[in-house]
Amino acid sequence: MGVSFLSTVPSLIPLASLPSLSTNTSCYPTQAVSIRCRKTEAATTDHEDGFRRRDILKCIGASIVMELIGSSGTFVETASAADLIQRRQRSEFLSNIKGTLFTALKGNPDIIPSILTLALNDAITYDKATKSGGANGSIRFSSEISRPENKGLAAALSLLEEAKKEIDSYSKGGPISFADLIQFAAQSATKSTFLASAIRKCGGNEEKGNLLYSAYGSSGQWGLFDKQFGRTDAEEPDPEERVPLWEKATVQEMKDKFSAIGLGPRQLAVLSAFLGPDQTATEALLATDPQVKPWVEKYQRSRETVSQTDYEVDLITTLTKLSSFGQQFNYEAYTYPVPKVDITKLKL
Repeated sequence: MGVSFLSTVPSLIPLASLPSLSTNTSCYPTQAVSIRCRKTEAATTDHEDGFRRRDILKCIGASIVMELIGSSGTFVETASAADLIQRRQRSEFLSNIKGTLFTALKGNPDIIPSILTLALNDAITYDKATKSGGANGSIRFSSEISRPENKGLAAALSLLEEAKKEIDSYSKGGPISFADLIQFAAQSATKSTFLASAIRKCGGNEEKGNLLYSAYGSSGQWGLFDKQFGRTDAEEPDPEERVPLWEKATVQEMKDKFSAIGLGPRQLAVLSAFLGPDQTATEALLATDPQVKPWVEKYQRSRETVSQTDYEVDLITTLTKLSSFGQQFNYEAYTYPVPKVDITKLKL
């Protein structure tokens, strides 16, 4: 609780009338808090031996400061509590979203490559010069999803539209944005590929594969990605000719596009699964470039290991950066007021 200024006043009144107070180092404590007001030598003719006006003002000023500190503490506690509630709301909602997306993808594993490309093509429209485009859900518009570079992605978008209906039905903080939905679908798809790899390494045994991934996977690396929750949807399609035709593009064209948005050969290699339905063919093409080849080979070797750490960590890091292009995140998105409890109606 804060220290009330009024609670210090009664202690000042009797002090003002004390006789023959020393002019050296007398201290005047208040009743509410221990505040020392040091009396100093001064050239004055009125009440020279009494409690002077300046000393009273000093005590008043100190009391006001204490009042502000005390009250601000209450405000900080209230703000912290509200922040914790919002974090819990977002965390619970995000957990439910992941569950919905995981179920949707598990029932349609063949669509995972298209989900990855959908997320890439939505985000890679970002233009550094104009700060436009990016991971803003604009690919949902019919005029954009029907472009040549997005050929074959309509089924992936339809799957996410169905998932959105389910997510919105249980959301307490408003509908999920397509921008968030698409990028978190890419996260779920990426996790699915690593889990599937672990299961294969266990001879197809799902239980052992899950245990293997839990022990050696890099799930903890997704922390920053998860915090980037609260993307805003674009209100119109992004400009045309910002996304290459990946299956027809040369390696140099891919490198140029990645360079334009601040990514290099390393990121190009690690996102090979996002550049079309056939990752093996894409990597074979990328390996023809001397700058990209070392990274392709590095990630191929990493995928042969039990943990796949190098490949998985770099992929998560790159996708996290890619999915933030063009966005200013609303960290209060999907939160909602908590109903107040009327304690007078509680049955004790």
